[in-house]
Amino acid sequence: MLNFKNISLHRGITQLFSDSSFTIHRGQKVGLTGANGTGKSSLFAMVRNELQVDEGDFTLPPNIAIAHVAQETQALAQAAIEFVIDGDQGLRQLQQQLSQAEADENGLLQADLHARIDDIEGYTAVSRAMRLLSGLGFLPGQEQMLVNEFSGGWRVRLNLAQALMCRSDLLLLDEPTNHLDLDAVIWLQDWLVKYPGTLMLISHDRDFLDAIADHIVHIEHKKAEIYTGNYSAFERIRAEKLAQQQAAYQKQQQEIAHVQSFIERFRAKATKAKQAQSRIKTLKKMELIARAHVDSPFDFTFVNPGKMPEQLLHLDKVTLGYGQEAIITDVEMMISPGQRIGLLGANGAGKSTLVKCLAGQLAPMSGEVRPADALQIGYFAQHQVEQLQLDESPLWHLQKIDAKASEKDLRKFLGGFAFTGDKALDPVGPFSGGEKARLVLAMLVYQNPNLLLLDEPTNHLDLEMRHALSMALQDYEGALVVISHDRHLLKSVTDTLVLVANGGVNTFDGDLEDYHRWLIEQKNNQSDQIVDQGLSRKEQRRIEAEKRQFLQPLKQALVKAEKQVEQLHQRQDTLEQQLADPTLYGDQNKDQLLKLLRDKVDINSALEKAETKWLDASDSLEQVDV
Repeated sequence: MLNFKNISLHRGITQLFSDSSFTIHRGQKVGLTGANGTGKSSLFAMVRNELQVDEGDFTLPPNIAIAHVAQETQALAQAAIEFVIDGDQGLRQLQQQLSQAEADENGLLQADLHARIDDIEGYTAVSRAMRLLSGLGFLPGQEQMLVNEFSGGWRVRLNLAQALMCRSDLLLLDEPTNHLDLDAVIWLQDWLVKYPGTLMLISHDRDFLDAIADHIVHIEHKKAEIYTGNYSAFERIRAEKLAQQQAAYQKQQQEIAHVQSFIERFRAKATKAKQAQSRIKTLKKMELIARAHVDSPFDFTFVNPGKMPEQLLHLDKVTLGYGQEAIITDVEMMISPGQRIGLLGANGAGKSTLVKCLAGQLAPMSGEVRPADALQIGYFAQHQVEQLQLDESPLWHLQKIDAKASEKDLRKFLGGFAFTGDKALDPVGPFSGGEKARLVLAMLVYQNPNLLLLDEPTNHLDLEMRHALSMALQDYEGALVVISHDRHLLKSVTDTLVLVANGGVNTFDGDLEDYHRWLIEQKNNQSDQIVDQGLSRKEQRRIEAEKRQFLQPLKQALVKAEKQVEQLHQRQDTLEQQLADPTLYGDQNKDQLLKLLRDKVDINSALEKAETKWLDASDSLEQVDV
């Protein structure tokens, strides 16, 4: 049980929250929400004893095993699989003790340590680590790559795998989905639902929170308050508190109108029937959801792009790849105004490669890309964020796009993205990842494209900004192609799902719930095979050899004890024969008799100890079920 009583917490001179009380019980899964900067990560630091509470009391059970994802990973020359297994610190400690026992030739201790390793499933550690790596998107063979050979995003995944490998009582996850694709997010969601310990989770992904959390701790107005239920339940409660604010109703009508339009257009169309039914279900919840965001600091819309050609972009038998290696082949794709396409597929399947081609940043290996003359592309990708001028302000970035616009108009526009007051004039360098992403989105919106290409646009965005983006995209009249691990965004803004898999690009017949089920089927069919392929034959033989040798120290200890008992019995028999000689008891043999009696006492004592060792070794062997 984690008990927070009248807690107050500061970062420097800034008060994050105060006089907040709540309790988290064992086994609960708690989502932490609130705008960026309200103190969610600081609360984690307090739980890890890295930050001291300013007022109040925080207590947690003694000797609790806490796992969290490291913020950085050193460039280690260590195999990825070994790095992940390091997360099981108890196993590593037993392995070190076993190595020392082997060096000391301590058979009984070796036997005990082997049994303890088996008790914690230590002999399945490699296969468990392989399953974690597979679920997080690593390919067979990559487990033997060195940590320093992976990029920063993949090292974050390694850190996550290491945290999940830990046999923890409390797991702290701070935005674990930021560097994951949708497939990995769905896998992680299913893993966390089954996690037996207590979970504290910071996330801005509402579908992720809905599937996992049974409580929400929300921080706003310098207060941390706990709510029972998942994120949707929290939103309903909060919406009821804000129901009197009529702006909620006004903001909601646009989203309802768009979804209702989709339902009316596609209800009777067989290929869209499932998606239409899905929209009908979500429509019922929309009014309360919008009211829960009535006080959002974000307010922006896409301007009508104006007259657009019937066809914006056409890919004809296009093959894409890098160097001589093709990733996707024979792509036939036509994008028209009003199309809203969500790209699905595993990491590395070619989603981002396809979007780069659509953006004109990757030439096809073969085939033809035919853009319309009036095509205006707005492209969001991680490298766009990295290309911001760090010593310049948000206002400067917009002035580079439109030098004729007045500063007043530009600052008003930036205010819709929460760049108000001096924030619009501050250098971009110190901005958070979320603020930089917001600025790039603001630049895209300002340019009024007729084709939007969004590659993971919600990374680092909080729930309020994600909601505002979803609302703006609902009214966007151009064409949209989006890659996102945020399922709520995909459900809200896309009409068509396209699966990039097995070197092809094809329409996916179904909605995201169908995709989840499809992924589960794929995992059930392939997971064991992937793990077996990932484990080399040499590695499998090593594990099997460890299991075969499991009893060896026990048997050696038993044989040694039996041999010692047998030798002492022989010496005892010899002494008893000598003591049976009547001549030994004459006065002339008194000294010899005393010596033999002393020897017999020593042998009896040694035999008792040896028999105890033999019994211990025998019991240990019998207790192992093989």
